[in-house]
Formats: sequence, C-alpha cells, structure tokens
Amino acid sequence: MSAGDDALRREISRAAVSLGAPADVAPLLERPRDPAFGDWATNIAMVLAKSLGQKPRDFAQKLIDALDRDAAGIASAEIAGPGFINFRLATGTVVKGITALVAAGSEFGRANIGAGKPVVVEFVSANPTGPLHVGHGRQAALGDAISSLLEWNGWRVSREFYYNDAGVQIENLALSTQARVRELRGDLLTIPEGGYHGAYIAEIAERYVAEHPEDAAGDDLDALRKYAVQELRKEQDIDLQAFGVAFDTYYLESSLYEDGRVDKTVAQLIANGHTYEKDGALFLRTTDYGDDQDRVMRKSAEKGGTFTYFLPDVAYHVTKWERGFTRAINVQGSDHHSTVTRVRAGLQALGIGIPEGYPEYVLHQLVTVLKSGEEVKISKRAGSYVTVRDLVDDVGRDAVRYFFLMRKGDSQLSFDVDLARSQSDENPVYYIQMAHARLAGIFRVGEIDVNGVTVEDVDFDQLALPEETELMNALLDFPTVVANAAEALEPHRVVTYLHDLAGQIHLWYHKAHVLNEPEQLMRARLLLARASQIVLKNGLTLLGVSSPDRM
Repeated sequence: MSAGDDALRREISRAAVSLGAPADVAPLLERPRDPAFGDWATNIAMVLAKSLGQKPRDFAQKLIDALDRDAAGIASAEIAGPGFINFRLATGTVVKGITALVAAGSEFGRANIGAGKPVVVEFVSANPTGPLHVGHGRQAALGDAISSLLEWNGWRVSREFYYNDAGVQIENLALSTQARVRELRGDLLTIPEGGYHGAYIAEIAERYVAEHPEDAAGDDLDALRKYAVQELRKEQDIDLQAFGVAFDTYYLESSLYEDGRVDKTVAQLIANGHTYEKDGALFLRTTDYGDDQDRVMRKSAEKGGTFTYFLPDVAYHVTKWERGFTRAINVQGSDHHSTVTRVRAGLQALGIGIPEGYPEYVLHQLVTVLKSGEEVKISKRAGSYVTVRDLVDDVGRDAVRYFFLMRKGDSQLSFDVDLARSQSDENPVYYIQMAHARLAGIFRVGEIDVNGVTVEDVDFDQLALPEETELMNALLDFPTVVANAAEALEPHRVVTYLHDLAGQIHLWYHKAHVLNEPEQLMRARLLLARASQIVLKNGLTLLGVSSPDRM
C-alpha cells in the first residue's frame, strides 16, 4: 500500500473503533469512477451502520467528525448517496507520495509483507517428451510473474521445475526414438500407440546414432530413454531461455523412486491408518478430507500393481515441506483440477498442510493461437502443437509474455499473432512501451539527465491540470496494486493497471507541454514525467517485459 491510502485507512479504522466498531474493522478504499468526486471513497459507514443501530448517512457524518484530518492526510470529506464518503487528499499528502516515489526509484512498489519467509513456486513442470507448447508458455509467464510479485512483497522465492521423467509417457518416448533410429537403417517406421511423431524425435535419433555408433540398431532401450530425456531437457531449457525464465531448482520424479520416497510415503500413510485394501488395490481415504470418493494409490496386481499418478505427487510435496517450504504454490493447467483435493488429502493424512490449503494452486485455461483470424494448430517442428519458441520467434519475447498475462489464469486466452506484431495503439504492450519511450524522449530531446530530476524546489501547485492530479494519484496506487496482485496471485491486475496508466500518460503527454515552458512549470512537469517513467518501468520489469527508451 502507498503511504497515502495506508494513513487514511488507519485513521478511518481508528475513528470507526472510537464510535463502537469492532477492533479489527478493515475499511475498503477505492478510487471513485469520476475523479470529480474526490481521490478516495469508502463504503464503511454502510457496512457498519446496521450493526451499530444507526442510519448510514448519520454514521458517516459522525465518522467524518471523528477523523483527524492531518493524520489521515485529507483536505476534505463529503457524504454521497446512501452513505459513501468521498475524500480529497491534502496537497502535502500527494507531495510526500511523489517525493517518496522518486526517491525510491526502482524500489518503488516493493514491500516486506512476506518478511523473508520462504515460498516455493512450481511451474511449467513439463514432461521431457517434446518442446514446450503455448500452454507451457502461459504457465511460464504466470509462474514467473507470480514469483516476482511475491519477491516484490518480501517473500524469499524459489522457482522450481518438476521433471516427470518416469512413467508410461517416458517409455513411449524411448520407443518412439527407437523407431526413428531403426528407420535410419532402413526399417519401416512404426511409432507405438501413444508415441511421439514430431520431427524433433527424428533429430534426437540422428544425434543418438552419431554419438553411439555401437548401438546403431537402437537395441539399448534404457540408453535411448536416458539420451532422449537428456536431449529434451536441453531443448526445454533453450525454450525457457528464449522466454527469459530461469529456475532455482529442478526436481526429478525418478529420484522419488530411486531414494525410496514413494515407498516411504505409502508406508507412512498405512501406518497412520488412512488406507485400506479392496479388490487387491490400496486405497487412500481421501473422503475424510473432502473428496467425493476414496482414491486408488496402488493398483491391483492384475492391473500391474503400479502407483497411480497422485501418489508420487504427494511424496514430492513431502520433500517441499521437509525443505522448509511451509508455503508452496503450484501453477498448473486446468487439467490438474482433479489432483488438488487428492494431493492435499494425502498430505493432511501425513500431518502436513493442516489446516487444508497446502499447496496453493493457480490453474490456467488453454491458449488458442490465431493468425489472420484463423486458429493455428501445429508447428512445423513439433507437429501436433504450436511451441513457445514459435511464438517468441514470430512476435518477440515481450509480446508473448505480456499477452499470456493479460487475462486471469482461469480465463480462456486467444493469442492474436497479428495484433501482437502490430505497432499501433491497438497492441496493448506496444501502447505501454510507447508511453515509456515518449517519457524517455522528453529527457533525450531536452538533454536532461533523468537522475538529476529531484523534488527540490519543485512547486507542485504548478501541476494544476485535472489530468496531472489524476496521473499522480494513479502513480501512487502502484504499491497497492502490487500488494493486492501478490495476495491474490493474479499478475493480470498489474497488466490492467499499466494499460490504464499508459492511457493517462498518453493523454497528459498530448495535453501538457513539458519543455520550453516557464522554469517552475517545466521543473514540475519533468518531475511528473520522471515519476511516471519509474512506475512504468517497475511494472514492466515485474512482468518480465522490457521498457525501451525508443520505439
């Protein structure tokens, strides 16, 4: 939260408590739709009036009378409608806010809400069976932005990638690679059912034969499996580098079996009395923790006796807890919806994550790629889907990251390639970056060092245009936007804020002249330009998008 609205909120709370409100009252402050109504508005009088046996407007007046205006940083307070209270900030409050903004620079918007506590954010976690598709790209953008939001709010974040390098899909990868190796020696190509047909498999087969001439026939399936997984992990790392995403830790599913963690987890669940056997299968009593039916952990011998997919996920999350991550966030596709209750149930049965809610999940919907108004369904290389690298090569990293973050994760997303390429106001990322470039251009044309712009001897009364007042208020909202977005794990809130802010900057830029104005007016407007530039850059940096000085 910014200093201005935080001080106002504290004073409203104090005044309300003095009039009989509960000690934990939390006033909601919002910007009025029409700036003519004021700088802030609250509905606190309507919320509290009934429980206090008063009429909303009467209680609103008592609340206004009880406010310490200096402590609240306000110049006036007025009642509107059924009991809303509109506030106008004192000039000094805005001056303090802009002063703090410019002084903080690249740190403006940061807070210490997390107090250095650790949190692990797991995202992408793609099977090493092919290049990353656009769904992985959306997840990478979401996960990285969520991680940045948490870091900006004082959390100690570890970005983690979980490699599903075990199971049926990996076996099919090995068999597909083997089929391609044998095709090279003249055999008829026979890809197994559920196998992989992309051209990248043929490329891996060629490299395998070149590096392992002793197995030109591809008879060593285990060696083929390890090689294919290794090569595709490299491939995915290149995809992620192109996208500008880096991870702190990588965790292999195979290690859960190799070090006995899966067996240990099953044994502990049995010992805790949360399992039973039926028809030869081992069940976990997930209904004890909110599931609609108990779930199989280990299949019957007739069905192979293997573990079902959620059991290693439980074992994996035990490692997160043991590594000190009492807060864990998973960013995954909507197809993981059914795993949420099961994984949490398994952990609670082990005494982890109580009360429920560990780990936290952010689930995202699919991405549709459109070009010339039609859906693009395949990549020349991957075959069955569009890859992240296809998009980055086509429209650039900035546009891909921004477009993936434009909508709330649980909303369907249509990625319009033509719009992302366009250099016009209709392209939202171009629109925001152009606002930053215009601000930079002011200093470049005026041959003014941005680092030399300070609040000293600035007469804020010179900023008399309504657009300037609205712009300053919007700039001071940035810390609150970042804090709320981090709390909700919703980066799109920052995206929306930046687009709205860019609109205000463009409007001000066209209406207010900065250079070649009287000295006092020019100094004030240069300060406003500098403050706007700082906030735009900080917001774009948080999203992983660049802020060019020229377009």
